[in-house]
Amino acid sequence: MRPRYRFIQLMDRWSSLVNARWPRGIGTAGTVAVILASLAYGSVKGDHIPTVVEAFKDVRDAAANAAGFRIVSVALAGQHHISREDVLAAAGVTDTTSLLFLDVEQTRERLKSNPWIADATVLKLYPGELQIGIREREAFALWQKNGQVSVIADDGTVLEPYVAPRLIELPLVVGRGAETRAKEFLALLDRYPDLRASVRATVLVGERRWNLRLKNGIDVRLPETDIAPALERLVALDKEKTLTTRDIVAIDLRLPDRVTVRLSEAAAQARIEAAKDKAKKKGGSA
Repeated sequence: MRPRYRFIQLMDRWSSLVNARWPRGIGTAGTVAVILASLAYGSVKGDHIPTVVEAFKDVRDAAANAAGFRIVSVALAGQHHISREDVLAAAGVTDTTSLLFLDVEQTRERLKSNPWIADATVLKLYPGELQIGIREREAFALWQKNGQVSVIADDGTVLEPYVAPRLIELPLVVGRGAETRAKEFLALLDRYPDLRASVRATVLVGERRWNLRLKNGIDVRLPETDIAPALERLVALDKEKTLTTRDIVAIDLRLPDRVTVRLSEAAAQARIEAAKDKAKKKGGSA
């Protein structure tokens, strides 16, 4: 076939395609598709997707609010430590949020992201009422780690990275890992209320065992296991007024068959001098 003749055939086919009857509106649809594709490409390349998504949500909520699904009242229940404003902020509820498009499960998970909130329920009552119920964690203790003191719940959750005046009297636990093990140890210590009242802080050493720092400055070293017998021995020492003396700086109860006491430097020196005097008197009398 000659090249000239082949070219004529191709031109005829192209002409047939151009003159064919396309469905009405396909040109407009194609133009819109090209524009949308261009916008999507630009959003991806420019990292504007979050902005585009938020803009879409705003338009969607505005349309729903105009249709009568604006949130006109929010009923809260269960909050004691956190304010109404903090609850609404955690839920992501604003003046422009529409009830129609509010995702109940997503809102519930957002509420639980607040460390004070252990659980939450969310209920939509159309056309414009939202009910939120929360169950708060309770402040359990103060936890000191690397010099920073935080408020924790009994499961170790850090509730606040600072200490409000109303929480200053909570028990103090110190050390890495102490936040998750404090509940069990403090429950054991509660069996000895007089001793518990004299404790200033409980210190987890090496994430293995506990020490007690008493309010009078004495350090008490406890064993890793069989802590209860050691605490009973400590209570017995307290009854003997041993813990009230200023001469003792540390008591070691890590061994089950003995109690080791470390004296202050002044008390130790006085004890040495007393021993020397006793030896001299004994030698002189001989």
